[in-house]
Amino acid sequence: MAKVVSINISERKGTIKMPIEKGYFKENHGLEGDAHAGNWHRQVSLLAKESIDKMKAIGLENLKTGDFAENITTEGIELYTLPIGTVLRVGEEVVLEISQIGKQCHTGCEIKNITGDCIMPREGVFAKVINGGFIKIGDEIEIIKS
Repeated sequence: MAKVVSINISERKGTIKMPIEKGYFKENHGLEGDAHAGNWHRQVSLLAKESIDKMKAIGLENLKTGDFAENITTEGIELYTLPIGTVLRVGEEVVLEISQIGKQCHTGCEIKNITGDCIMPREGVFAKVINGGFIKIGDEIEIIKS
């Protein structure tokens, strides 16, 4: 079963995000209060715990959720293999549509400066909020259209 292991938020772009218990994901906007939210195609960022574990395995064992500036840390789903347009239901209400896989890391990225590498360009995904609502830790993630 795929699930949410962390919800993370920051007030500034390019910084590590801090975990919160639950977040409100607003339709066509993103996580309320997060610097990346807005009316564009990268409203929400997702990264698998398994991807973070790959970085830990190469010697960066102090990494934690949110260190790669992801809004939602998942477990049990290989996000970066899902095609653009895949629709996910997260918890009871929220529906996300994957809009981008990976990204180009900007210069001066705090995450890359701290960790020496950033896995988001390879394995992070971005999504638009199709149906809003709350997401909390432990919520199930279901692929409803791929």
